[in-house]
Amino acid sequence: MITTDVQYCGRSVLVSIDGRLEGNAGRAFELALDDVSPDVRVLMVDLHGMAFMDGDGLLQLLELHRRAEGLGLRVLIVGWQPQPQQLVADMAGIPGAGSAPGERFTLAGFRLLAEERA
Repeated sequence: MITTDVQYCGRSVLVSIDGRLEGNAGRAFELALDDVSPDVRVLMVDLHGMAFMDGDGLLQLLELHRRAEGLGLRVLIVGWQPQPQQLVADMAGIPGAGSAPGERFTLAGFRLLAEERA
């Protein structure tokens, strides 16, 4: 089960994710960007509440990223938890998950996966 909370603040959109991102949980993501106005410039995705993500969940997160970039938004993803961080590191072939600089490596790995998917 996953829940998302979407908040608009000035020129930014914050999407907070809680629960397990797996299977067909992406419907909430599809709705997250539906009401974005042309003056919005940044999408921040907060993963602090997401303790688990499988391969399908990763694809859904990559699709949200793709849609946001298609709208001209800068995408920031914060709060990577250990299991999703490890999954991204494994999928991207980038070491470092679980270490002090692990989130930095995860972001690089996520960017690599997003570029490959595009």
